[in-house]
Amino acid sequence: MEFVNLEFGYGNTTQNVTVPKKNLKAVLTAKEIDHENRGEEAVRVALNNPIGSKKLKEFDLNDKKIVIITSDISRPVPSYDIIPSILNELYSAGVNKKDITVVFALGSHRNHSEEEKKKLVGEYVYNEVVCEDSNPNDCIHLGTTKNGTPVDITRRVAEADFRIAVGNIEYHYFAGFSGGAKALMPGVSTPNAIQYNHALMVDENACAGKIIGNPLREDIEESETFCHIDFIVNAVLDEHKKIVYCVAGDVTKAHRVGCEYLERMYKCEIEERADIVLVSQGGAPKDANLYQTQKALDNSKHAVKKGGTIILIGECKEGFGSQKFEEWLTKSPCADYMVKRIKTDFQLGGHKAAAIGMVLQNAEIQLVSAFDDETVKNIFLTPKKSAQTAFDDCMKKYGENATVIAMPFGGATLPVCKD
Repeated sequence: MEFVNLEFGYGNTTQNVTVPKKNLKAVLTAKEIDHENRGEEAVRVALNNPIGSKKLKEFDLNDKKIVIITSDISRPVPSYDIIPSILNELYSAGVNKKDITVVFALGSHRNHSEEEKKKLVGEYVYNEVVCEDSNPNDCIHLGTTKNGTPVDITRRVAEADFRIAVGNIEYHYFAGFSGGAKALMPGVSTPNAIQYNHALMVDENACAGKIIGNPLREDIEESETFCHIDFIVNAVLDEHKKIVYCVAGDVTKAHRVGCEYLERMYKCEIEERADIVLVSQGGAPKDANLYQTQKALDNSKHAVKKGGTIILIGECKEGFGSQKFEEWLTKSPCADYMVKRIKTDFQLGGHKAAAIGMVLQNAEIQLVSAFDDETVKNIFLTPKKSAQTAFDDCMKKYGENATVIAMPFGGATLPVCKD
């Protein structure tokens, strides 16, 4: 029998698994693409070729109050490579720098220190214009979506004459993709509004790679109609978080083009789901804790059959990575409880625990990690000493004709069945 040796990052080491070639249906990795432009040059090209919009410098922005909404420190958006070019365009349109404010979209996250703000936008932007956090305690109510989500937007953004949203586009496990109108909702909204919107994550159509028919993404984009984003600049990043493509222009049309480019890189078509899915984040630093390793797990759910097994490989030497995440996992009486709870009690950290609960509704999760066995059992997963041991046990369970899919960089690749 012919075998294939597979290697999965595990902290600063690897876990190796020998798989019979006849059982291995796919090894999913990012596609190699020849990117025409990178970094700040990609941003400039996008600004000169906006999609569904005229150029920023062609808008009548004299004496207008401008806000640039950008991501907070929990996101990988390289704002320091994007916003300087935006400022140049605005200055070309006759905008005075005193009329420009950069607003960090906090969502449910904490406020920044001044040093963090400077790090996010770079020293030039920080010293050039006002940079401030969104304020969930000072919002204006602008309406309510069909879902019942209150459109409560931080005052600085709500009262602006012209709104620019900066972000990156990547797969998002319940909003479909990041970027676009997501800068507004949940970016600069209130905890109450976020609760209404994010409670939709339990819908099976609220999943990575899906926009049309995704109730959560549709609720986000309906929110934007109450507080229009006039222009976006969204980047696509490689696995090293560097800009390899950028779109600018209309909040929806430009966003969709960026999503299509992302899919060219990271969408992996499979013939059918497998009995066994081997998945990792790719090793350190991406598997430092379970909070980060969950990203790979959530993508892998699209590759496993109902009743199958996901073998999640991640060292997690720093433990859970979030106190709230740990609390939900360790204090819940069962996995389904977390899924039910998130509908009425959205909490940052708790949402990832609920996402694990949703995976467990369809598949077993075996965890290869630095956690002790009792901790793993207590969070509804099955502990395994090594990836090879886990795989061998699964082969005994599913038999000699078991199908296998491997995802060595699971956080970046999204499996999609051809049918």
